[in-house]
Amino acid sequence: MTTADQNHIDAIVVGAGFAGLAAAITLARQGRSVTVFERHDHAGGRARVFESEGFVFDMGPSWYWMPDVVENLFESAGAKVEDYLELVRLDPSYRVWFENERVDIPAGLANVRELFESFEPNSGPSFDSYMKEAAEKYSLGMDQFVWQSGESILDFADVGALFSAARMTMFTSLSKYIRKYFKDPRIIQLLEFPVLFLGSKPDSSPGLYSLMNHADITLGTWYPKGGMFKTIEAMVALAESLGVEFRLSETVEKIIDRNGKVYGIKTRSGTIPCNTVVASADYHHVEQHLLSPQWRRYDETYWDSRKMSPGALIFYLGLHSRVPELEHHNLFFDVAFEPHADAIYENPAWPKDPMFYVAAPSVTDNTVAPDGCENLFILIPLAAGLADDPEKHEALFDLVMSRLEARVGRDIRQAIVFRRDYAHAQFEEDYSSFKGNAYGLANTISQTAFMKPKMKSRLPGLFFAGQLTTPGPGIPPCIISGQVAARESLEWLNGLPTSRKETAS
Repeated sequence: MTTADQNHIDAIVVGAGFAGLAAAITLARQGRSVTVFERHDHAGGRARVFESEGFVFDMGPSWYWMPDVVENLFESAGAKVEDYLELVRLDPSYRVWFENERVDIPAGLANVRELFESFEPNSGPSFDSYMKEAAEKYSLGMDQFVWQSGESILDFADVGALFSAARMTMFTSLSKYIRKYFKDPRIIQLLEFPVLFLGSKPDSSPGLYSLMNHADITLGTWYPKGGMFKTIEAMVALAESLGVEFRLSETVEKIIDRNGKVYGIKTRSGTIPCNTVVASADYHHVEQHLLSPQWRRYDETYWDSRKMSPGALIFYLGLHSRVPELEHHNLFFDVAFEPHADAIYENPAWPKDPMFYVAAPSVTDNTVAPDGCENLFILIPLAAGLADDPEKHEALFDLVMSRLEARVGRDIRQAIVFRRDYAHAQFEEDYSSFKGNAYGLANTISQTAFMKPKMKSRLPGLFFAGQLTTPGPGIPPCIISGQVAARESLEWLNGLPTSRKETAS
């Protein structure tokens, strides 16, 4: 196929993950022609799904938080989430396994307050103050900070934003901030854990991220019936209803520039021209491998100096029997956090005795496993960039299964009828993920807001979206990233001449 054979496209989106789909929807609802190119044979990015022996496994994200972000995206396109998804609020939200007890985190602010009071008598007023501030941070953050492109500090330089930054404890660690309110180690650990989704330690994350406790405790933990991939299917359906075209199994080989601005992309089909490109694939991969050198803002030295979020070792297990001791989400905090954190962030190594997470979606959803069976997703956070080692996989599998069996009081290994391992080497192969990271850059104080890789490329007309740029990792931030990148792309499009008739030479 040659350039002359094709109609000119307003916008091309590279990658069909959450950020790319959000960008496509945002552009299309403004009447722009949009085509999404995806290297895999399905949309979703990390939010993939596979089936085997009657089990349906979500491969990537498993937590549905901040439902307002998805709702707002659909409403902006004149649609309603409930017309596409059946969402269930989980209660308990999740189960935490400490060394000598297990604790269910109930749904609802009042119920969590009661739980914290049982841990730390008379902590109710502190809880009220803490959660009030968390709600204010969430509101301010969603209003003033996450919707900025992060191009420079000037994005935050007006008096109101600077005042808000002080109120939001942008420059105090979350660890210190929490300890101003609570002393019980269980409460502290419960309030600190959400930032692990953001890829950093609580003592290096801004106090701003107490807003995640509002997302957790107040907004709640939800689940889309049928699995997390149903959210992708809903977003694809919405995009297609707006006229977005999807070209799956078509890898973008190069982003083409001409006359000092973006011109189009190159795939196996040839050159496809467009007026703007939103790249939601891995930022490092796009800039270092798809762009001409003169347009690269960052070099390998820069990327090697970044503190990355963890990679992950994941075990997908199908069991021929149920494990009634498990809830849908289970956090195993039954060992010390610091040694594992040190092996991730400070002295990268395979952990000796890690904390881990187990999802059992079959507790909530009988469509993801055969009758009487259990679907388990076990994740161990690892340092990004480790050399893969199948022997380490097996050692960690045995260690984690021994701890899991000891906690639930039953033999799980004998019930396994299906197992698949997935580690950082597969993240690199499947997603071109820099150093095999699973969650992007660590959201440290020095890698927040305008200190992240820029959304606007040096190549005019090219914009980046996804977990390696603003606002950061996680499903809701990636959706917002796609919307913000699309907004920047629309500004570019609106500034172009009404008719652009460049053709290939």
